[in-house]
Amino acid sequence: QVQLVESGGGLVQAGGSLRLSCVASGRSFSSYGMGWFRQAPGKEREVVAAIGRSVSTTFYVDSVKGRFTISRDNAKNTVYLQMNSLKPEDTAVYYCAARSGVWLGRLVKDYDYWGQGTQVTISS
Repeated sequence: QVQLVESGGGLVQAGGSLRLSCVASGRSFSSYGMGWFRQAPGKEREVVAAIGRSVSTTFYVDSVKGRFTISRDNAKNTVYLQMNSLKPEDTAVYYCAARSGVWLGRLVKDYDYWGQGTQVTISS
């Protein structure tokens, strides 16, 4: 059993930065792969980034590559998403997710636990 709570969302001007945090409660946090997803109004939830049990294993969707960075601090049971050079197209509710599988997950169905989401709005 894992509970996830996201924070750090807000309203930012295009070109600005935000850092999202996701704090996990439960045992064996370091054994879970973690991911960030986002969902805009009228669109399906899509993967943004993922990080494995090894911090050297990461994935980024093409649209955020070079701008976003996923990281984790197992001592704090926390995963982060650093978002730079933000664009209006990044506006969405961002969700943190956890999975028990060995490999990186890229689909919603790959994940077992979800946070409640945090709103990110980018103005132009």
